Amino acid sequence: MAIELKLSHANRIYRPSEPLEGKIIVNSPSTISHYGIRITVNGSVNLQVRGGSAGVIESFYGVIKPILIVNKNIEIKPSGKISSGTTEIPFSLYLKKAGEKNLERFYETFHGADISIQYLLTADLMRGYLHKSLSTTTEFIIESDKDDLLAGPVAPEMVIFYVTQDTQRHPLLPELKSGGFRVTGRMSTQCSLSDAITGELTVEASAVPIKSIDIQLLRVESILLGEKIITETSLIRTTQIADGDVCRNLTLPIYVLLPRLLTCPTILAGPFSVEFKASIVITFQSELSKLHSKSDPRTPRLWTAMETLPLELVRTK
Repeated sequence: MAIELKLSHANRIYRPSEPLEGKIIVNSPSTISHYGIRITVNGSVNLQVRGGSAGVIESFYGVIKPILIVNKNIEIKPSGKISSGTTEIPFSLYLKKAGEKNLERFYETFHGADISIQYLLTADLMRGYLHKSLSTTTEFIIESDKDDLLAGPVAPEMVIFYVTQDTQRHPLLPELKSGGFRVTGRMSTQCSLSDAITGELTVEASAVPIKSIDIQLLRVESILLGEKIITETSLIRTTQIADGDVCRNLTLPIYVLLPRLLTCPTILAGPFSVEFKASIVITFQSELSKLHSKSDPRTPRLWTAMETLPLELVRTK
């Protein structure tokens, strides 16, 4: 005997003002009695403080009390019997009704390292004390209501950048420091989540051959803990722009896709915030790099140069 949930949208994406619809499917080899079938919707912002930027005292807190966004419990079917075979029970509910006061703003679904915004739908078939109740849970994805979206497409806000030995705050290889290098370009820093980060860069000069040029997409998660703000920066993905020693004064395109669930509109809330950055990382050919092939890609090294730009991610119609 088994129970499962099937949502009406194959991609599981819903907006708060839309009806959340689907079917509860019960497969049973024989007729069973039950004491009701319920569905529960739970949406919350889950916060946790880990090591790293957190101190010893903050680490004791561990998981912080979640911020509740929505919690609804609805009876779909009163007590009765379900015949043998496959039974489909339709359901429909609104997460947010017009004029209804919500516990919290409906933030978009986001899976981060320290902050997770998650919406879960649970179906329970209750069978009393003598039989084990059946339960199943599935995650659905929330995107902003159309009324809350920007009216039109976002014109990419291009920021000009340049990377030289003088812009680096960490030690460099002596040959890089003395011989020098210069990489210039421009990149969009205000982007729609449905579009890619775009731009271009040019290697104007470099005394040391280049090994690769990459764009790192970073998330910056901040949590208010007492009177202190704990901030953690982590890597989402790396996109390689060039492999090998590229030709000088050749314009290279930048095109970085934004992964679903791992990104969301930039959030600046009271108890927490979710922001994003992009780092242009230039790795130079060096024997030293072969000895540290498994080092943290975010950590500046003697054979790397980087420039980090803040991103503002938005959802558009």
